[in-house]
Amino acid sequence: MDAAHSERLRSFFQGVRFSGPQEELFLRSWNVYTFTQNELITQAGSIERYFYVVVAGVQALYLLNKNGEKVVLGFSYPGSPSGVFDSFIYHKPADTFLEALKPSTLLGISRSDYLSLFENHSDFHKWGHHFFRDILFGRLFREVELLTLSAEERYIAFMERCPEELRVIPQKYLASYLNMKPETFSRLRRSIRY
Repeated sequence: MDAAHSERLRSFFQGVRFSGPQEELFLRSWNVYTFTQNELITQAGSIERYFYVVVAGVQALYLLNKNGEKVVLGFSYPGSPSGVFDSFIYHKPADTFLEALKPSTLLGISRSDYLSLFENHSDFHKWGHHFFRDILFGRLFREVELLTLSAEERYIAFMERCPEELRVIPQKYLASYLNMKPETFSRLRRSIRY
């Protein structure tokens, strides 16, 4: 693993302190994975094998509705975690797909190595508490937005929160994520400049 990847992991796991040998073992637990544009990283029905930290690219987490249309649940991008977390943690088949929307480089750790971190390093319990708390509150906040804001308000809120993602994520994925028709998203994109 190169120095940039090691630094990405140190940054992601801020607050976790290692001795020299512990950090070396930690860094050796991660591997670099690359995916081409539109490649499925995780297929629904399979078990997620890795917890990822994104180095480059953008990924979408989605499921298929009864009409076979993609319903986007979220995105991951450089500096964020990625993967199908429920499948990874519970070691059960995924209900969702994870797809590379752009060519992607991810750092991945296996489930056994991930669980070993929690068993052998007390700082990971504190990190895990904060990580999953932020995931939970992020999901709750998203549900409130979907239930209480108009399409225009959801679009503006996303623009303010994620201006860079607005430029690189394909429009049909953003429209699905914001729970609006692609035509509505396109109209809002033309009429609202940020």
